[in-house]
Amino acid sequence: MDDLVIRGGTVVDGTGTPPRTADVAVSGGRIREVGEKLPAGRREIDASGLLVTPGWVDVHTHYDGNLLWDPLLTPSSTHGVTTVVTGNCGVGLAPVRSADLDWTIALMEGVEDIPGDVMRGGLAWDWESFPEYLDAVARVPRAIDAATQVPHAAVRVYAMGERGIDHTAVPTDDEIRRMGDLTAEAVVAGALGFSTSRSVNHHASDGRLTPTLTAGAAELIGIAEAVGRTGLGVFEAVFEDPIDTHFAILRRMCEVSGRPMSVTTLQRPGQPSDGYREILRQLEAADAAGLRMRGQVAPRPVGLLMSLAGRVHPLLGSATYRSLAASAASAAAAGADLSAALRAPDVRERILAELRASGTDPAARFAHSFELGAPPSWDADVRRSIGALAAARDTDQVEAAYDVVVGGGTIYTPVANFTDGNLAAVRDMLVHPLTVPGLGDGGAHCTMIADFDFPTFLMSYWARDVAEDQRLPVEWVVKQQCADTAALVGLTDRGVLAPGMKADINLIDFDRLGTTAPRIARDLPSDGPRLLSSGVGYVATVVSGQVAFEGGEHTGALAGALVRGGGAPTQGAGSRK
Repeated sequence: MDDLVIRGGTVVDGTGTPPRTADVAVSGGRIREVGEKLPAGRREIDASGLLVTPGWVDVHTHYDGNLLWDPLLTPSSTHGVTTVVTGNCGVGLAPVRSADLDWTIALMEGVEDIPGDVMRGGLAWDWESFPEYLDAVARVPRAIDAATQVPHAAVRVYAMGERGIDHTAVPTDDEIRRMGDLTAEAVVAGALGFSTSRSVNHHASDGRLTPTLTAGAAELIGIAEAVGRTGLGVFEAVFEDPIDTHFAILRRMCEVSGRPMSVTTLQRPGQPSDGYREILRQLEAADAAGLRMRGQVAPRPVGLLMSLAGRVHPLLGSATYRSLAASAASAAAAGADLSAALRAPDVRERILAELRASGTDPAARFAHSFELGAPPSWDADVRRSIGALAAARDTDQVEAAYDVVVGGGTIYTPVANFTDGNLAAVRDMLVHPLTVPGLGDGGAHCTMIADFDFPTFLMSYWARDVAEDQRLPVEWVVKQQCADTAALVGLTDRGVLAPGMKADINLIDFDRLGTTAPRIARDLPSDGPRLLSSGVGYVATVVSGQVAFEGGEHTGALAGALVRGGGAPTQGAGSRK
């Protein structure tokens, strides 16, 4: 008898074939059969009226620390994600010597907005090498699967010592060989690959730029050659202008190693609105040359969230506000006292006057800012812009923004993928044959960005809510963030509902699919803050054949594991509380 039979659902199997009504039988953590009128199982779930899909595979997260303090890996696990990949953007937690611990924390804090106190308080730091870090991760029971990559910054500093922190320092040949050895060691031990960053936006909390920013061709090619000799692993890279210069080095990494690579693909602020197409052209040229290079695409604008509970919001430009906030922070009922003070007419007028006199044109300041709402509206509709709110209330944009945040609301300000004020470029990138969805950054940007719900948004918006002539087939969307993302990082045992594949499954009420409004919670180690939202419409999520989440709640099942690449054994408790 099968352990689990999911009966009568609309199966969207991850292959891109049209949905069909079928049963799914699961035994021993694997899918045994997908078909009609299958025999009874020990447990049965009636999936009538529900979509039955593979679990989402999120290839771009930053749960490097969360892997050790959060068995549930929230919030991604509440959004139907059953596999996360960490260690992106060239930053992570290993290898690391005790002498470099403060720098490692400062870099993660600066690049990924993960508070230093959280990492100091939440981690034992009882590893040095990357294999030791993997072993530490493997010892933690977890609800969903997790895999990781070895980060360039950590490898560089470990090989070069303190000198490697300076991105202008040129490594010796011996240091390059050491970096290659460290990376190969990590990949053989189970890292899915190697990540690097060439972004000027990546810097430590003390302002120093990421050590990998200007890494030369010799350094990166030396590392790539070492990875190539293992016959294992993938590469992930973040870069900016000049695109052709960076691509020349990244292509060479693929050429000398024979390994695949994915690169960040965005419509960036300050560039021509069609600038992203140069990245697509570079991907096409690489593909024509027989190289496996893919773009990672965000399915909506990447933007900042501004609220009184967060780190950034419009009132910070007022001296009166800052004084009130400092006083309230030392009071027992800080939130209530501050909100009451901000609603007082005299305080309101004083703060508004200071903001209006700040020297920044309010129309420019809030040109691309929107009230997010609850449930959140991420499509940045001009009808919800701060300008539209101001016009409707016959006031200015400064006052409209004030009213939103003081009223407990959130302002959403898109930064990337919104140059033209719409999502046309996003769709253009998504449907390109050499891209996959990614860049959700789960675990990072704790109080400013909440893009961890990208998988839910991709399904609910692009396969349902967008105008019909722009809509993408649900089977295409499912394939993109299941089979295609899994293949991107070399995970061939998941992402498709077929016999022998891993039984990671979502049961989805598609009409209800969405998210709750982001909120600040203080549930990180050392009472650290982060933005959270939960998926809505996920009736159940199955991991390795066990129902891990049901009705939005964790069932107690801990069937997840550390997923090691390269044939190294998968490790995890695979247990139940």
